Amino acid sequence: MRLGRAPHPAELADEADDWVALPCPSVLWRVHRTAGDHVVGWGELRRWGPSDASFDPHEPPPSFQPIGISYTSFDVATCLAEVYQVSRVVNTVFDAPYLTAWSPRRELRLLDLTGTWPVRNGASHSINTGCHDLCRQWARAIYEHWPDADGLYYSSAMTGRPCVALRTAAADSFPARPSFSHALAAPLLRGLLQAAVNEVGYRLI
Repeated sequence: MRLGRAPHPAELADEADDWVALPCPSVLWRVHRTAGDHVVGWGELRRWGPSDASFDPHEPPPSFQPIGISYTSFDVATCLAEVYQVSRVVNTVFDAPYLTAWSPRRELRLLDLTGTWPVRNGASHSINTGCHDLCRQWARAIYEHWPDADGLYYSSAMTGRPCVALRTAAADSFPARPSFSHALAAPLLRGLLQAAVNEVGYRLI
């Protein structure tokens, strides 16, 4: 089934099983730029948009907004597959990317898009992988209906593995320091990155 337009936020409904409680500690990974335009720190939410990403809740036109988003995953291969999906080439130099991992300081409450919530609300599993314009409509409706939710638990369109889109309510969950953070160009990461790109069939330069 193709993904249709999102309903009015007031029409959305949930059950207890629609929520994932991400325990503390859990480890989240992110690849992020440290140079170029619109740099966002590892422990910050991106508050400008919209971009072309799936679940951005920002309203047009592109501008700084009070609502935030940060895309994370549970493994390095999925991080790289998502960030470099267009070229399928992991460039370790351009825009000085970093690989960072941390454990949220508290349990996170996430709406589960991998279960039956989408179909019961008029969508389908394609909310995880479908047209980004429509996915963003759903993201905005979800945000308006559940502004206190920490984020979305969804399936990567590239690897099918679980990912987490952190939202504004999760801003207080970042620790003071990450548990791991190194430039992709760092020699100590070469083996880890090569194993990850081999897993997804990308190139590493």
